[in-house]
Amino acid sequence: MLAARGAGCAGVAGHSLGEYSAIGAAGGLGVEDLVRTVRRRGELMQLAVPVGEGAMSAVLGPPRDAVEAACREASGGGGVVVAANFNAPDQTVVSGHKIAVDRLVALAPKAGARKAMLLPVSAPFHSPMMEPAAERMEEFLEGVRFRDPAFPVIANASAAPVKDGESARRTLVAQIASPVRWVETMKLLEEGFEATSGVEFGAGRVLAGLSRRINEKLRIAPFGTPDELDAAVASVVGAAAQR
Repeated sequence: MLAARGAGCAGVAGHSLGEYSAIGAAGGLGVEDLVRTVRRRGELMQLAVPVGEGAMSAVLGPPRDAVEAACREASGGGGVVVAANFNAPDQTVVSGHKIAVDRLVALAPKAGARKAMLLPVSAPFHSPMMEPAAERMEEFLEGVRFRDPAFPVIANASAAPVKDGESARRTLVAQIASPVRWVETMKLLEEGFEATSGVEFGAGRVLAGLSRRINEKLRIAPFGTPDELDAAVASVVGAAAQR
């Protein structure tokens, strides 16, 4: 996702795997290195946990602190579950051992959830179970050339701007076993960077939909098909003309 301020780029952010695309869009990684690192990330994360031992669930309704409290209650007894994606004020994804995720789903109504559903994923991403993958990814990235981004990249793990190549390298390691702080990321683009419009690159409109639930002024136009190009350009140009 690229966010604009006036006629220029305020910053860029990518959700989970999209953080790699964001760093690439900012010039922090070349195309060949970007493809190699994305492939290696997938391999390492899949190898970190045997199939069937981990799970993820989307919890809709309760605020962040209520979900985190439910995670603490559901953890233990041979399993741990943690908040993995803070997608919107009323949408948090949890991740961890399947036995603990199942307990969390059962506890979710007590925490105020209107819905809690298991996600069709192959591993417990963005949880402590991914630490082995993070360690091996750090070793792999030592051999990858990073450049300073042309504009700030908001990191998933810290929700803070990354402005140099070495920081970009570290944030790609940190994000593997850390939660995606998307709400804070979008708030920073709107309030800290004073972004007024943006474009979501890729199939679907998930991030544009989340932005509407997070931001008051920032408007995101999806661009995943040729037919959406004109509307995306008009959104950014129109916002620039109003400043």
